Amino acid sequence: MGRTSLEHDEFLRSVDAFHLRVLAEIDYPQSIFRDGKIKDTICIFGSARILSPEECKSMENEKRSEKEEAIFQKRKELSSYYKDAVETAKLITNWGKEISKEYHRMAVCTGGGPGIMEAANRGAKEAGGPSLGLNIRLPFEQSVNPYVDPNISVEFHYFFMRKLWFLRLSKGVVAFPGGFGTVDELFETLTLIQTGRNNLKIPVILYGSKFWNSIFHLDTMKEYGLIDPSDLDLITYCDSPSEVLDVLKKKVPLDAD
Repeated sequence: MGRTSLEHDEFLRSVDAFHLRVLAEIDYPQSIFRDGKIKDTICIFGSARILSPEECKSMENEKRSEKEEAIFQKRKELSSYYKDAVETAKLITNWGKEISKEYHRMAVCTGGGPGIMEAANRGAKEAGGPSLGLNIRLPFEQSVNPYVDPNISVEFHYFFMRKLWFLRLSKGVVAFPGGFGTVDELFETLTLIQTGRNNLKIPVILYGSKFWNSIFHLDTMKEYGLIDPSDLDLITYCDSPSEVLDVLKKKVPLDAD
């Protein structure tokens, strides 16, 4: 007898089975989150390249060129955001535990990698709550951090399916400083809210007003009529973990379990 289709690895990895792989990345995470009693999440985005204070300290005495040293000093500045992400995740996790004893509410969800993602997962873990990581296989950077709970986390093959699950259960997004990946996730979220797709209405918080205001000049978009003035109201800037929690508590509707 020959192999069944489910035993035929070449077929399952072929173009003809593309839709099966996509369905698997819908149904498998759904079953994981259902079994893990994950009711909803708060997504924390941010750079994989931001160093923890411990990493900065261990790298202090390394030999670097003048250009490399200038970049290192800039990266050291950003390490404070690592600590803030840990504390933010702790506050969100404790809030979620106050809301429900039956389900996991406002579960911290990240991309599962290093940097800010590690910090957020670390905070959730240290607070004794669920720590979700939606990882993706990349040729560099994206190793799974040690604070992700493997029982309620998923590694994705497709970027677009990972993005779907970032927002499918999300009640809010907190974006810490980051690069292309963070900005991609941030603007995709804002576009979905702005256009009313999927009835997505969640608060979007940019953490670190000094950083984000140096990166984006959104008022210029408004001045040219490329966005409505009201579109700027989709974003809230915060500079402390307690501010983040206050904004989420004000803007996230608490539906019943």
